Amino acid sequence: MAYVCELKTPLGLAEASVEDDALTGFRFIGQKYYPTKTESRIRMPDHPVFTQLKAWLESYFAGRNPAPDIVLNPHGTVFQKKVWALLLQIPYGKLTTYGTIAGQLTGQESPPAVSARAVGGAVGHNPVSLLIPCHRVVGADGSLTGYAGGLDRKTALLRLEGSYPLLRVEKSKA
Repeated sequence: MAYVCELKTPLGLAEASVEDDALTGFRFIGQKYYPTKTESRIRMPDHPVFTQLKAWLESYFAGRNPAPDIVLNPHGTVFQKKVWALLLQIPYGKLTTYGTIAGQLTGQESPPAVSARAVGGAVGHNPVSLLIPCHRVVGADGSLTGYAGGLDRKTALLRLEGSYPLLRVEKSKA
């Protein structure tokens, strides 16, 4: 059974989804790749996972780095899940690049057997925004590229974490 809840954030209205007591989605309403098949989901705003998520969001938007104590179970391909696992290793306030992640996936820095573009596709389809920090991935030159929730939100999130406008791109250790 899939449960959903709408949440107000400083960056706009979002929707979260839960299945089997794990968070499967957190997206801004109307963002790119927003799910279309939603008729079988049940609204349950006081589900315990949503209560945890609300506390996490409150702490995060207060400028703190909350512990990732919410069980996540995003739906995706094996490749997407590998990319999302690497995103979880990017520290708060730090950035990495699509190319660096591609290199991590192949176990080497250069030349990666996985393209940065393929990584970008997986990053863009991340169904659990913020908690799986896809906003911390930038272009090879440090430019802000793609964010399903919009570049204005990506900029705001990076400012909140203190990595914008500096855009300190560091290689994540994964």
